[in-house]
Amino acid sequence: MKNTRGLVMLALALVLAFGAVIAAARWINTRAGSNTAKVAVAMVDISLGSRITPEMINMVDWPAAAMPPGAFSDAKLVDARVARSTIQRGEPIMEAKLAPPGTQGGLSAVVASGKRAMTVRVNDVVGVAGFALPGNFVDILVNTQEDVVKTDTRRDASISKIVLERILVLAIAQDPNRDDTKPKVVNAVTLELSPEQTEKLDLARSVGTLSLVLRNQIDPDPVKTGGATKNALLGVARPAAVRPRPAIRKVTLVRPVQQVDVIKGLDRSTQKF
Repeated sequence: MKNTRGLVMLALALVLAFGAVIAAARWINTRAGSNTAKVAVAMVDISLGSRITPEMINMVDWPAAAMPPGAFSDAKLVDARVARSTIQRGEPIMEAKLAPPGTQGGLSAVVASGKRAMTVRVNDVVGVAGFALPGNFVDILVNTQEDVVKTDTRRDASISKIVLERILVLAIAQDPNRDDTKPKVVNAVTLELSPEQTEKLDLARSVGTLSLVLRNQIDPDPVKTGGATKNALLGVARPAAVRPRPAIRKVTLVRPVQQVDVIKGLDRSTQKF
């Protein structure tokens, strides 16, 4: 009898424990469900300039208290948008990484508002040995001849000067990928410039030879230089400009006219000399 009563009490305890576990699990799920929200994340790696399709999106639960700024809770809002930067697989899709609605795919989606994309021809030297990659900043150096006065034959006309600073590299050749850090020697580099800078760059490549100078990505300070000349490079003092000889002016002296009144009797006359 005692054994039967003990078995009954044990079975009852197990049932109550099992019920408590189920109730606790339901309570935790309910609390967790109330603190999460759906967020659109990338199912695959989305490259820069790509148009997003529904097959690239996955809706997942995300803690409501840690929602990424600009995240999307509706997959329809992301459909047909264009990525302006690379989005990794499993990464939340945020507004800051997308081009404005209606933007077509391609490199034009990456160009910032008010900017222009311009391509310049480079080689392994001009292109900084392939280290000028998309996302890097470069300065542009031009080597040209100064305009000098023809009579000043001793003046050094060769000059090398930085004409544009902190220019963003958008793409190298036809590759805009910013995740690859391996150097690539290419024959063309596409740069992002303002309209005024495009005019300067177009003039610079027509009057001289260009070189790209790789700079620190977090260095925003401009540097003003006067340019380097051959005389300055060799430490030769710059000759003084030849002053033109003053012109000789011919002056004609005019003697003042004198006159004398001559009186003879009642006659009066005037003589000039």
